[in-house]
Amino acid sequence: MITPPPQHPIPNPYSGAPVPPNPYSGAPVPPNPYAGTGPQQPNPYAQPPMGQPPAGHPGAPGAGFPAAVPPGAMPHDPAYAPPYAHAPAPGCRNCGAPEAANFAVRAHVGVLIMMRFHTLNGPFCRRCGRALVRVMTTKTLCQGWWSPFSLVIFTPFTLIWNLIAAMKFGKLPYSDPAPGRQQLDEGPPVHARPLAYVAIVPLLWFTWVAVNIYLDASGRR
Repeated sequence: MITPPPQHPIPNPYSGAPVPPNPYSGAPVPPNPYAGTGPQQPNPYAQPPMGQPPAGHPGAPGAGFPAAVPPGAMPHDPAYAPPYAHAPAPGCRNCGAPEAANFAVRAHVGVLIMMRFHTLNGPFCRRCGRALVRVMTTKTLCQGWWSPFSLVIFTPFTLIWNLIAAMKFGKLPYSDPAPGRQQLDEGPPVHARPLAYVAIVPLLWFTWVAVNIYLDASGRR
């Protein structure tokens, strides 16, 4: 029978060493020596308070505008409307009346090989729009026939355009101008202006040329 050698205990290298305090045992935790030594950086992922635009927006505090809705104010109060809300549609370009139609008025002048196109963009109210239509149409009837392309293409197109513009402005209700501004005078209608009848001369000439061309073509047959 073989007798095993005696077993010697392995010495514990940590025996007698001090045990560190348990931070969860309720003992006081020593203060952090690095706390408060530098400026605290803002959290870039923090969400803004409710009712306030995000940072960097024109309506955010500190960007030159007040907050969208101050504390205690109602969101629907017009005095506290957000500065980034859409502005109301503009009124008449000439007098500032609120009821206006965004449509252009045109005039055409043709002299031999020279042609000019005039356009006044809206919006215009009823009175200002009708006044401009009458002035621009009379100008076209008087000066728009004296070149070949004007006689056949551009002047008829301009007259039809102004006719549509007159219908659009005529559907608008009458409205008062903005304070300190004045509406245009409509004046007499186009058929009551003598310069409009200058158009009879080129129209008669065009009719005479068309009739002669037709007769010559019929005689050759």
